[in-house]
Amino acid sequence: MTSRPPHKRALWAAPLLALGALGLSACADSGITSDALLAAGADDANWITHGRTYSEQRFSPLQKINAQSVGDLGLAWFADMDTARGQEATPLVIDGKLYVTTAWSHVKAYDAATGEPLWAYDPKVPGETGVKVCCDVVNRGVAAWGDALFLGTLDGRLVKLDRETGKVEWEVVTVNQDMAYSITGAPRIIDGKVIIGNGGAEFGVRGYIAAYDAEDGKELWRFYTVPDGTEGEDAPQHLKAAAQTWNMEALAGSDAIGGGGTVWDSLAYDPDHDLLYIGVGNGSPWNRAYRSPGEDGTGEGDNLYLSSIVAVRPDTGEYVWHYQTTPGETWDYTATQHIILADMQIEGQDRKVLMQAPKNGFFYVLDRETGEFISAEEYIPQNWASGIDENGRPIFNEETRVDKTGKPAMVMPGPLGGHNWHPMAYHPGENLVYIPAFEAATVYAPEADWKPDRARGFNVGFDLGAGDLPPDLGIRRSVYGTVKGKLMAWDPAAQEARWVVEHPGPWNGGILATDGGLVFQGNSSSEFAAYKADTGEKVWSFAAQTGVVAPPMTYTVDGAQYIAVLAGWGGAYAITADGHLINNQGPVRNVSRLLVFKLGGDAQLPPELELASLPLDPPPSRASAETIALGKEKYARYCAVCHAPAAVGSTELPDLRRSGSLGSRQAWKAVVYDGILKDNGMVSFAPSITEEEAEAIRAYVIQRANEDKALEAATAEQVAAQEASQDQGGAPALPQKKTGPPPNGEGPVFLRQTMTLWVYLPICVG
Repeated sequence: MTSRPPHKRALWAAPLLALGALGLSACADSGITSDALLAAGADDANWITHGRTYSEQRFSPLQKINAQSVGDLGLAWFADMDTARGQEATPLVIDGKLYVTTAWSHVKAYDAATGEPLWAYDPKVPGETGVKVCCDVVNRGVAAWGDALFLGTLDGRLVKLDRETGKVEWEVVTVNQDMAYSITGAPRIIDGKVIIGNGGAEFGVRGYIAAYDAEDGKELWRFYTVPDGTEGEDAPQHLKAAAQTWNMEALAGSDAIGGGGTVWDSLAYDPDHDLLYIGVGNGSPWNRAYRSPGEDGTGEGDNLYLSSIVAVRPDTGEYVWHYQTTPGETWDYTATQHIILADMQIEGQDRKVLMQAPKNGFFYVLDRETGEFISAEEYIPQNWASGIDENGRPIFNEETRVDKTGKPAMVMPGPLGGHNWHPMAYHPGENLVYIPAFEAATVYAPEADWKPDRARGFNVGFDLGAGDLPPDLGIRRSVYGTVKGKLMAWDPAAQEARWVVEHPGPWNGGILATDGGLVFQGNSSSEFAAYKADTGEKVWSFAAQTGVVAPPMTYTVDGAQYIAVLAGWGGAYAITADGHLINNQGPVRNVSRLLVFKLGGDAQLPPELELASLPLDPPPSRASAETIALGKEKYARYCAVCHAPAAVGSTELPDLRRSGSLGSRQAWKAVVYDGILKDNGMVSFAPSITEEEAEAIRAYVIQRANEDKALEAATAEQVAAQEASQDQGGAPALPQKKTGPPPNGEGPVFLRQTMTLWVYLPICVG
């Protein structure tokens, strides 16, 4: 379709509100069109684009399920998924049919009222692609246009599917598959252009976003987010400008690894101004001292357009404006988090705004036409900046600038951020943004003499083992209490929290807000719940049997309102956080299911199976201290991102301390070095480590397993003593917490007295 000028576009869309209110059946013959997408806000039957509307508010005007009726909400139907990995997608519903993606980029179609399966599509992503993905083999959804669906696959393809049959109409490769690019985000479609980004900054790629013709898959434009170090006169002006903020040798030299800046999730579109807003990710490597060194070897330059919101023209990919949330970012503070567009009053003036709560802990409000900074305030505790100045630039705490000091520091938030990919929601009636927030700090310790490895492993420029928790029950319990999850109702005009719900731990689900006065969210404690939008009071909950990280959505069929959410524990935190920490907050397993609710629903889930784990019974540790130290170093670089810090795995991926191959050098070599499990994602690491180093990793895991076996025995003794004391009428005999600096010598710089956390969470979602 031809694009309409912005001033005409708004007028053109207005008469469609009445049409949209009737649902898409009125235009079923032509399928999803620009008209339908622009009028999606008035379509109460369907959910036809990722955030329900181009504004990405995730607000529904549906009211049948409300604060008074929600007590009658029950399970209408459910569907088990065929992948036991993290589930993060938002379903689409079009004319009574529901379309959802699952892990490994599978797509499934159901009757939205009954749950009857209609078709399924498997793009057959090679298992070895899993090693190119930082944060689980997830997918966040499809886009719809005409009579087709569009899917980005984990291995970088864009696929067009017939919406009725699931058959492939075309597919194109959107990335260099010889590099560690991946796609986990949902595409968006504007005037027949399919917009898709990619991930892979931790592995050394150069970020970009591209548009493809929905009819034939032809690439229409590509917008790079960072320079390549060779910008000449023919380079786009925005890259020439960015080049002034980078070290060109770092980008183009022999050790260059891409720069990062991947656009892996957040997109929003404003038809009034004809602007597409993209959220840009972190640098590659994280440590700016290696990515963009100055003359003294320390980090230098803002490094545009890392950690930025960038506005482009969707027809051409032309740069319009940008705002950088974290200049010279070095902590994995992406700005890829959910972007919401809204109209509101701020200080008595009507403003058209863009809002984001990126990883760095500040909530931003910008003018969405110009990119003008309006305000920013801290939404979770942080210590990297003392505030944001009147120009929208952070006031850095120089002690946290580890790229400049070269010294370890405890920084809040860590690479998880204060808010990760999980979508927020905006309720226009309450003028509140609901944020799935959390608190977690991290030790950032620069790795000496770091060099990139283009074959395997995280390329971040930090020692990923620096903050490993020791086998000390007191220290662990101190840490457990510092990692928190929250559902926050944030007033963007006043820049303050209206109310907060505390969760047992982080990594809770995305948000849905409705005009029924409700906010829906799943959590890491295997609960799906509804809260009053104005007060945060919990008014309903459902035992989901698994952690819920995906966002809910809602739709109607034949006048009945449904709430749907994809359940299934997984994602970055599930695979890379300390397993003891996760289990302390409530052991959770992956049970991948689509859950669909309605008033009066009476379906029942099968009985919950008991969560069991293999015994911790390792062979004795006989390796030398030097071998174990080498194994620790290589484990942190190549293994921790999937199998957790200090080898303390949880329930998502194999806990190596309990591996059946741990007792056999040959069996371990067959997996780690020879890659016999590559089809399951466990590829050979021979390009990056020697056989001796693989064996050293085994020695390190054996030592860690023995330490934790002893810790488990000590814990059991303490529990038994406590129970005995209670049986005799005494007070509980709680173990004493240990305080002081972390083990292994001099600790990092502590910047707040309250920060007693030294758990490392090496996480960036993509």
